[in-house]
Amino acid sequence: MKEIIKTVPQILVVLYYWITSIILYFVPNRFKYKDITGEIVLITGAGSGIGRLMSLNFAKKGAILVLWDVNQKGNEETAQLIRKEGGKAYCYKVDVTDKSAVYETAAKVKTDVGIVSILVNNAGIVVGRGILDLDDKMVEKVFCVNVLSHFWIIKSFLPDMIRNDHGHLVTIASLAGLGGLPQLTDYCASKFAAVGLLESLYLELRAEGYKNIHTTTVCPYFINTGMFNGARSKLFNFLEPDYVAERVISAVLCNQEIILMPRFFYVLNILKSMMPTKSLLALHGACGGTEAMNEFEGRNPKQKSQ
Repeated sequence: MKEIIKTVPQILVVLYYWITSIILYFVPNRFKYKDITGEIVLITGAGSGIGRLMSLNFAKKGAILVLWDVNQKGNEETAQLIRKEGGKAYCYKVDVTDKSAVYETAAKVKTDVGIVSILVNNAGIVVGRGILDLDDKMVEKVFCVNVLSHFWIIKSFLPDMIRNDHGHLVTIASLAGLGGLPQLTDYCASKFAAVGLLESLYLELRAEGYKNIHTTTVCPYFINTGMFNGARSKLFNFLEPDYVAERVISAVLCNQEIILMPRFFYVLNILKSMMPTKSLLALHGACGGTEAMNEFEGRNPKQKSQ
């Protein structure tokens, strides 16, 4: 009975936050925005796609950008675009799958630029093959880029956030981190892991009393960056990179913990947890998920034949 009495107030707190979140969902974001002027933002995969667009948008908000990418040319181009608009950007060529390189470059960033307070794990890769056609080394690389690298990078910068009780961790995951798709077993598994990592870290930080270190998990549908060239959808259009980048910045500025794009997937995600497996399979087919990757080519049309 004592345990039940103790639980009742906690349930009331749950309901309070639930109702508050619903109300705040309809409040324009501009009333909740935080100021990030002068904050140091590190973005992986900043040399192209939404990584570049997020970098430009953060710079417009007055942040100082630290750009990480294995593509040095693309990274420099992003930096030049930022500097052209009067922003500050620092480039580093980094293979995020190399633990030693991550730790060494992180130390260099702290010396060259300062303490990173907003970290965006954006770098990602996709293969797009059936499980029996996946090369073992490529499976390992998908996991290294899409989730294992997050551990090395977070461990590099989180201690400073903890010391200051100030920071924000962002993971660009995917709707593939909430539901499976054929020919994406490795990709979905890595994105499920990335979603689980940040959710667990959020709970860990709150359990340890760090209320001012925020997390944002971003789960978009296919984005029109070339990464999913050839993939198809019956009901949903590919998301435009500018839209995704803007939504991510907005989510960070108002400390939104998770964002799904398009919004209709909030409903589908709820339905998934309630539906029997056969109903879920039928819904999957109706939405085009079963055949979505049949003609996938990716950025490299020759990829599937290699």
